[in-house]
Amino acid sequence: MKLLVVVLNYRTAELAIDCLRSLEGEIAAVGDARVVVVDNASGDGSVERIAAVIEAEGWDGWCELRPQETNGGFAAGNNRAIAPALAGSDPPRFVHLLNSDTAVRPGALATLLEFLEARPRVGLAGSRLDGEDGEQQHSRYRFPTARGEFAQGTSLRVVHSLFERHVVAPPLTDEAHEIDWVAFASVMIRTEVFADVGLLDEGYFMYFEDTDFALQARRAGWTCWYVPASRVMHLVGRSSGVTVLGERPARRPRYWFDAHARYHRKNRGPWAERRTALVWLVAHGLAFVRRLVTARANTQPPWLWWDFLRYRLTWRGGATDSGPQGAPK
Repeated sequence: MKLLVVVLNYRTAELAIDCLRSLEGEIAAVGDARVVVVDNASGDGSVERIAAVIEAEGWDGWCELRPQETNGGFAAGNNRAIAPALAGSDPPRFVHLLNSDTAVRPGALATLLEFLEARPRVGLAGSRLDGEDGEQQHSRYRFPTARGEFAQGTSLRVVHSLFERHVVAPPLTDEAHEIDWVAFASVMIRTEVFADVGLLDEGYFMYFEDTDFALQARRAGWTCWYVPASRVMHLVGRSSGVTVLGERPARRPRYWFDAHARYHRKNRGPWAERRTALVWLVAHGLAFVRRLVTARANTQPPWLWWDFLRYRLTWRGGATDSGPQGAPK
């Protein structure tokens, strides 16, 4: 098999169906490709709804629905499709992870395939993500550092300029280039990368598993590229319910804070994790004082500083040592 596309669904049946509809022609164009929809124990009728549409549209020749009994999160859900495929008699050469709240534009898959086939040391390639109106979204990033956390947290222009090279989300561009990591809302991965670094880390329930995987790939000698010629429409936050463009974000769930701590401790050590947490608190504390003084509107999630403080004080490496904490809100 050339390509396996994995679409992860959690209570977004209609979005997942629209995603499959956008994939129909793309799968036919690629030829040697299959789609697996993993339902992460939605429990809302998603399985029945998606299964009925797959049958009615005649998609069962290229699409399989794989319901799960429990919701293990983003990494676990995707792994439930990736692992059997890699262990099968006809393993894919490439795996494309695709959010249920996306719709691929014509040629999106073929573009990434051609890019990876022409560059054997590129392990990951990500699409340009656009909103419904075609406006470009941030979808490629630098690895998080304490300096980057400080610049982002303070929201001060002078600090942002001082640490510009460390800011996680660089300015938007429409040029293909190498980057630290790309959004896993639409990413194609060479299967040799899994052989070198393993599957997605299921210690993350949601968030930072993509950053972590790209970092492990980088350490194993693989590069990651942003390929804007591959275009994907992305309804930000519709699959997670945490962040929706144009709206103030919802209160962040505990698993975001657990993932933040896990990423820094796993990859930089316990002291670096604590130092980064302190920098984060100071930066966001300064931003809070600035908003009070200037009476600016708060665009941060509710209770963000307080939740970060209390969850980090009570975090004992839970996700790192014993699996993910909590469930989607």
